[in-house]
Amino acid sequence: MTNMEKTGKPPRKQESHYPVPRVTEPGQMRESRVVHINRVAKVVKGGRRFSFTALVVIGDGAGRVGLGYGKAKEVPLAIQKGTEEAKRNLFSVALAGSTIVHQVLGINGAGRVLLKPAAPGTGVIAGGAARIILEEAGIHDVLAKSLGSSNSINVARATINGLKDLQRPDEIARRRGIPAESFVPKGLLRAFNERKNAQGAH
Repeated sequence: MTNMEKTGKPPRKQESHYPVPRVTEPGQMRESRVVHINRVAKVVKGGRRFSFTALVVIGDGAGRVGLGYGKAKEVPLAIQKGTEEAKRNLFSVALAGSTIVHQVLGINGAGRVLLKPAAPGTGVIAGGAARIILEEAGIHDVLAKSLGSSNSINVARATINGLKDLQRPDEIARRRGIPAESFVPKGLLRAFNERKNAQGAH
């Protein structure tokens, strides 16, 4: 006999539990990952000069990520310059456990990337530049869709802009003067608070 047959009521749906990603010590970065490399030419007197550009992302896998752009005559040097800039551009992402706190649309030029929170176990549903950035940021469950240009640089920068636009539930609640529980799903809010407490313990 099922629970519904015993009580006459449908079983309660269990809430999804968002795992809290690891919290790293400040400065504990992972290896940089190259998003895109391009060869460019400059026309000068007597011919053309070739150089390389590299778009690089670096993160700690626990909520911090940065994007950098480097240019040099050799690929390794372009990657090195991109990595240095990515480190300078590091910022913290508002996360709720293993996903983002709310839906957001990141825009850069013709690039438009829609990011949506996902249930635990969903994984990173994204491709190309967006996937690399989300993984480096330590986001394990998210839905991402490119709605504009497919250019890797535009997609990467639009993804970064979207992550920067994410707002913490407690800050939104303070600004609006209403409790966070009134506009954030319970599971997401609990995961956000657990993560905040874990960070406070370090």
